[in-house]
Formats: sequence, structure tokens, C-alpha cells
Amino acid sequence: MTRTRALLGCIADDFTGATDLANNLVRAGMRVVQAMGVPTAPLDTEADAIVVALKSRTIPKEEAIAQSLAALQWLQAQGAEQIYFKYCSTFDSTAEGNIGPVTDALMQALGTDFTIATPAFPDNKRTVFKGYLFVGDVLLNESGMQNHPLTPMTDPNLVRVLQAQTPSRVGLIDHSVVAQGEAAIRARIDQLKAEGVRMAVVDAVSNADLLRLGPALKGMPLVTAGSGVAIGLPGNFGVAPSNEAARLPAAQGLQAIVSGSCSVATNQQVMDFIKAGKPALAIDPLRIAAGVDVAAEALAWAEGHIGQGPVLVYSTAEPSAVRAIQGKLGSEKAGAMVEETIAAIARGLVQRGVRQLIVAGGETSGACVQALGITQMRIGAQIDPGVPWCHAVAPDAKDGLHITLKSGNFGGTDFFTKAFAQLQA
Repeated sequence: MTRTRALLGCIADDFTGATDLANNLVRAGMRVVQAMGVPTAPLDTEADAIVVALKSRTIPKEEAIAQSLAALQWLQAQGAEQIYFKYCSTFDSTAEGNIGPVTDALMQALGTDFTIATPAFPDNKRTVFKGYLFVGDVLLNESGMQNHPLTPMTDPNLVRVLQAQTPSRVGLIDHSVVAQGEAAIRARIDQLKAEGVRMAVVDAVSNADLLRLGPALKGMPLVTAGSGVAIGLPGNFGVAPSNEAARLPAAQGLQAIVSGSCSVATNQQVMDFIKAGKPALAIDPLRIAAGVDVAAEALAWAEGHIGQGPVLVYSTAEPSAVRAIQGKLGSEKAGAMVEETIAAIARGLVQRGVRQLIVAGGETSGACVQALGITQMRIGAQIDPGVPWCHAVAPDAKDGLHITLKSGNFGGTDFFTKAFAQLQA
């Protein structure tokens, strides 16, 4: 089937979140292209869904709204029949937003008076029950997210969190309704709309819940969610799962990993790589602040190892260490310096022949993609839930680059090793 106009248009508030969403759509049979930032030209390839990846999660809300509306306008020009605003499965946001303000702006632009909100992603142990978000077996505010350097999440009640970000009234579609399926969900939506509710948090504790939710969202102009809801949407457009949707060119070239995430999952992945006896180099933000060319040092180190297998360059640390660095440099300055340095390292690695690159961390991924000059990616098969391999052409990799952008909290302990093995299979 040939289609140049997209069915589903998606706006993601960070780069790893974008690939996380795209991955679920590919698994459900959609051919997906991910654009880095708002494109300046029409889509030049066939796709069922387009994901526009923004870095809008932590920027001032006015900028986040402007970027999101620009993405909306472009997606509408590509024929998108439904819009999906994607945020993190941990509902990451600052106290001011940007989930609420962006949702309000998109609703106004689309002329719609109701949408849903749920970050549920059971495959990655993110579930919502009675409006409360769980990460694994614990509430959001006990999961480590309360220590996030940019978006600390201290309240697990999503109705409260969202209501604080919007003048729109926020309601709940709880699990007892979701369990009854499409008709019950639609009836609850009608009830909430009659009560003046404009946004509703939706419970989901399993993929079965998300698949029940999917048909109830058919025709809804705007859906806001994590990536989990995506599994139930392609069927509304007559799309069925297919291996063909995930097919990418054969892998080639050297292998490397760069990580700027301080999440528990990434810390474990770094340690697993090191314990396996593989070459890894930690970079020190304080040395970056002191004016040392840490990127050049890292690249010189990598040159001595990269011919023998994958190398890892990381700035991963425990929360206490992160807080100590932030105390000396300020949280924004510390984060920006690390991101810029890792991005420079990523570009240098690609210039040295790396064609299989893992990037860990949402903010880090955004910085690396921008440094590499990647504007579009074809989305391939998943490595772990929410994390696919992608393929892109870049100025320093005109022959093509396989890249995966891993959210900090995603992936099993052996993710780094498993990812490269999958490409060779």
C-alpha cells in the first residue's frame, strides 16, 4: 500500500520519547518516520505515521506552545487525521507544565473540547490506577523520579498534577470503566463532557486496557499520552501488525555508546557493561567547567579501543553526586555542559567511523541528534520495550547510521550488549 499522506500525526516533547512512541506504532504495523524538530519541507517518503520530535519538556511554556503549534500546522499539512501529543511515561514536567499548557493550546487550535491524558505503558511497568501513577510496584514519587535533576515528580496523583497546570477542568476515567470496554469508555467521556471536564486521566494497568481504550479514541481530534496508548490506535485506521514496517538497512561500521542519563536503569546498564570488561570512560562535569577539552580527551581515548568492539563514554552518576555538581554549577548549567560535551563526542565518534550508536538519556539524545545534523529517521524493530533501532543519514554518515535513543529509565540491565547483538542477527 502506498500512502504519501500520514494518518496519525504525533508531537513528542523529547527525542527519546519520540522514538519510544514510534516504536510502538511500528510494532502495531505502521510505517513511521521521525522528524527532528519541525520540518521546513513536506515529507519526502511514505509513512502511515509521522512523529515530530521536539525538545520542549523543560523549556519555558510559551516556547513549548509555539513549537508544538508549529508542529501541529506542519502535520496537518501532511494530511494527519488525528494528533497525538506524547510525553513521558513518568509524566515528567516542571511545576508550570508543559503538559497542561501545550494540551490547552493544541485543543484550542484543533477546535476540540475534550481529550484524554494517560502516561500508562505497562510493558515498561508504568501503570495508572485510580489516577495514581505507579513505576513498577511503587508510586511515582517513590520510584527515584522525585530526585530527577530537571523534573522532580513528587506527587503520584495525575489528576492533581495536571489540574495544577491548566485552567481546564480535569477528570478521571477509572479502571472499572476501562475494563468494560469501548461503549463504557465513550459513555464516561460523554458524562465528563456534560460536567464541563475537558481533560480526563485514564487508568490502565495492562496492554489489554490500552487495547480496550483504543477504539474509544477513534475520531478524537487530539490524544495526549505516553507511548502506551499507541498500541491501540493503528487498528482504528485499518492497519495490522507487520514485520515489514520495521525493516531497516543492514548494519555496518564501528560501535559506540554515549550516556548522559543519571537514572537508575542507565546506571545499572553502565555497570553491566563495565563488569563485562568492556572499555568505558567516565567524564567529569567539573573538568568541563574548568575549561578542559574533555571531548577531545574522550575521542583520543576511544581511538585506542574502538577497533576491538563497542566503547562507552558516560557521565552517569548517583543522585547525591548529581546534586553536588548542581550545587557547584547550577542545575541548568551542569546539564547543558554535559549534553554539549557528549554531543561533541558523539559527532567525533561518527566522524571516526561509528555507524552503530547508542545514546542514553532524553536530553542527551536531543543534543546528540542536533549535533549530528539528523533531520529524519526511519524507525525499526525494538530492542527493549520503548527503545527501537533507527536508521538515518547524516552529514558525517552519508552511508547511513544506525542509532538508538534510549530514555534514561528504559531498557534491561544488559541493554547495551543486547542492542548490538540484535543488529548482527
